Amino acid sequence: MAQTLPSRPAPAGPRRSQAEFGSDYIVELLRALDIEYAIFNPGATFRGIHDSLVNFGDTSRLKVVECTHEETSVAIAHGYAKATGKPAVAIAHNIVGLQHASMAIFNAWCDRVPVLVLGATGPMDMTHRRPWIDWIHTALVQGNLVRDYVKFDDQPATLASVPESLLRAYRLMMAEPRGPVYVCFDADIQEQRVGEPPLIPDVSEYVQTTRPAADVAALERAAEWLVEAEQPLIFADKMGRHPETVPALVELAELLGAVVLSTNDRFNFPSNHPLNLTGDDKAQFRNADLILALDAWDLQGPLSILERGQRTPKSIKRPDARIVEIGLADLAVRSWAHDFQSLYPTQLSILADTSLAVPALVEAVRERLAGKSTEARDARRARIAARHAELQVAWWTQVEREATRQPVSVAYLTAQIGRTLEQEDWVLGYHSFNPWPQRLWNFTQSYQYASGSGGSGLGYGIGGAIGVALAHKGTGRVVVDWQADGDMLYCASAIWTAASQSLPLLIVMHNNRSYFNSEEHGSQMAELRGRPVANKGIGTHIANPAVNFATLARSFSIHSEGPIEDPSEVGPALKRALEVVKSGAPALVDVITQAR
Repeated sequence: MAQTLPSRPAPAGPRRSQAEFGSDYIVELLRALDIEYAIFNPGATFRGIHDSLVNFGDTSRLKVVECTHEETSVAIAHGYAKATGKPAVAIAHNIVGLQHASMAIFNAWCDRVPVLVLGATGPMDMTHRRPWIDWIHTALVQGNLVRDYVKFDDQPATLASVPESLLRAYRLMMAEPRGPVYVCFDADIQEQRVGEPPLIPDVSEYVQTTRPAADVAALERAAEWLVEAEQPLIFADKMGRHPETVPALVELAELLGAVVLSTNDRFNFPSNHPLNLTGDDKAQFRNADLILALDAWDLQGPLSILERGQRTPKSIKRPDARIVEIGLADLAVRSWAHDFQSLYPTQLSILADTSLAVPALVEAVRERLAGKSTEARDARRARIAARHAELQVAWWTQVEREATRQPVSVAYLTAQIGRTLEQEDWVLGYHSFNPWPQRLWNFTQSYQYASGSGGSGLGYGIGGAIGVALAHKGTGRVVVDWQADGDMLYCASAIWTAASQSLPLLIVMHNNRSYFNSEEHGSQMAELRGRPVANKGIGTHIANPAVNFATLARSFSIHSEGPIEDPSEVGPALKRALEVVKSGAPALVDVITQAR
């Protein structure tokens, strides 16, 4: 399968800047990088950049998105990047803004998503600092706050240093494996007058590198093992970050007659494909004699079970099973945060970008299958397809069985959302650990799925969904935020940005009035220690008082309905909300649900 070079900014040639002030020059460089949005909560240390964004040059080329919290700003940029593959700028005001943004930056780091975080600091020249405020908002150096979970940070000392800093940040951010970067600008540099006009370089010559390809001999061995295997299984995690890889994976699975399991990190494989047995993971892992792991950052979790109340996992892998892993996880390791997961034993580990390795593997497998009998593979495909159909019947049977439950069943609510969207071009902009959308909805296109936060930091959901909706604004698509209540309460003010941007966002509350994961832990601890399970809700329930998210949404001028407890009212409320979203405004439906 032929591969094209990655896209890069069109050559423009160097040109003289039109900047009057340092911040004008910074904004010119950002526009040259073809960045569409600058997302921020306003702050005095970057008042120069703010002024340049709204008053200098072609202001339509780098549009402002106002937020009410820096964590939301970065989350929006995070969701936007997942939806488009392109970065947005998130700006954080000095020390305090960066501290607010730090959780969202960590999410982007764990999710391997490119976010260009810009910051600002009070003048490093102490004689230029205003009393009090410039002193408490200046650090030496500010990047220390996030250095352990960004790919690069810098604080250029002069205006002449700004292009090198920004272009290097962009290049490293977009190189695989991708991730957030941070560049901080001194207030003095932003506000100084420009003397001789500096150059705007041709950014196409600086910012893009090719992707790392696989060792040919290693791919040949992987192909041999896949063809020899009697029960091959493909496990895809972050592979779908490059949508063009998905058709190659479909082709590989069909050639082999292999089971495919996909995590909720990316859209890796069509949910309705008969070889997709996601949801039956443990049984399939136990059965596999060859596991091909694609961009799987964690192998221990999927290949083990954790018994109730225990911390040491037990392996479920067949002793004779081979594991082949392909990915770039080893290139994104920091000592501070152990998001690199357990070092799991494999028989073949290939350091390569899956967007290049998977198509090459398809060709190698096809060559080895030429002239071989298809009988075993045909029988395997039939068995997998039959199991896929069994899972579908079981899930839809559960939906029907729970159709009248109160509070509303999560399975039933997911089915109702899917039925409401049947005639629409839809996108799931966010959901947390709820498995039901992948079970009941037909995900057939990469753009339909943007997944979770990456770092499991509460507060991402609404911001990430807004970023996805911003990416799809004007396309006619409906973006769904399948929103957990506890997560929403961290950054509920983000709803204001959704309203101010008139985004096509349908927010459906999974409102179980609890931080339920902690409630489960509380139940386990009480049982193991022989203590009252009835107290598990203390410190976990969000019910005294209960939050009325519909009223909250109305306070931000968003159409809302609920709280809904009667399942018969869910469908009509969703249809009314959908009409609002299609008219060009967000809407929220608050549904009181079962815990899971």
